[in-house]
Amino acid sequence: MKKQDFIKAVASEAGLSQDAVSRALNTMVSVITTELKAGREVNITWFGAFKVSHRAARNGVNPQTKAKISIPAMKSPVFRAWKTLKEAVK
Repeated sequence: MKKQDFIKAVASEAGLSQDAVSRALNTMVSVITTELKAGREVNITWFGAFKVSHRAARNGVNPQTKAKISIPAMKSPVFRAWKTLKEAVK
């Protein structure tokens, strides 16, 4: 499902306009991004948690040239689904 399809489905089910749902979705993504940038976790009850994972620097190998490379430390966003969501999908 693409973003526009998601917006249509939510608007239809909630009885809202697509514009209102689109603005709400964009705002939600913006707030989650801002919180993750600040290093905070975002928990949405019964859905899941967004957090930042810190990966340490490490050595790797370029698979094409077999040359050793250094992979720098990085932060990566992570989503963990809550038990209720996992059970609903089973």
